[in-house]
Amino acid sequence: MEIDNPFFMKLPLFQIDAFTDQLFAGNPACVVPLKEWLPDDLLLQIAQENAVAETAYFVDHGEAIHLRWFTPDLEMDLCGHATLATAHCLITHLGYTQHPLKFHSLSGPLEVSVHDEFYTLNFPLWEPLPEKLPENISKALSIQPKEVYKTRDFLLVYESQSEIEALHVDRLWFDRENLGTGGVIVTAPGQQSDFVSRFFTPGATILEDPVTGSAHCTLTPYWAKRLGKTSLKAMQLSARKGTLLCKIHGERVQISGQAKTYLEGWINC
Repeated sequence: MEIDNPFFMKLPLFQIDAFTDQLFAGNPACVVPLKEWLPDDLLLQIAQENAVAETAYFVDHGEAIHLRWFTPDLEMDLCGHATLATAHCLITHLGYTQHPLKFHSLSGPLEVSVHDEFYTLNFPLWEPLPEKLPENISKALSIQPKEVYKTRDFLLVYESQSEIEALHVDRLWFDRENLGTGGVIVTAPGQQSDFVSRFFTPGATILEDPVTGSAHCTLTPYWAKRLGKTSLKAMQLSARKGTLLCKIHGERVQISGQAKTYLEGWINC
């Protein structure tokens, strides 16, 4: 961070497409390295101005890097694609050689390793439990799920990939449910992958998240148990699409993907 005078800051900015090997796909995240924490209201304003699903901020404390994530609406407790983007920024642009990268976050310690251009997130495993679907979410869905579960997010299970592709959400109903930092995952067996999904955040500025790493903390244990395998290929079927490789690793989930840098620039604030 460069400070030209007490009233002006120039902050580096990287915008990175995560969970993809090509530009204009996957999930875009902004990454802003900091030397010290700025006021939360300013972090939120920057995230709003960036206008992508997540902006990641980090401060390097030596043994671990303090990492935080902001949507245009609020601070998140966990974000996969912005963590992957941060790791890509640290290794590709800032010359970090630490392996694995160690982060401190609202969801506890996180690690990211890199091998052959794939970044692997070591994230918490969220075991989904059966749950009743709230009426307003049910009314928001053009197709009703066959099974309903809950962790931080609702997990709605469908019979086929075609149902996931055809699903329409009525935002007027969706916005009436306050899920905090959680969202609604819809999923089904995949045609070219073990499973597919989409992810929606009721009430958020960006309703459908393009590729959601944290959703796979819930998806991976569900599909691992259902399919009887610990390593799975996943695809998220947003307009931008993304591919994730998921693996059960003890009480943790490993989520792997690639990344491409879209831009490097500066924030003047």
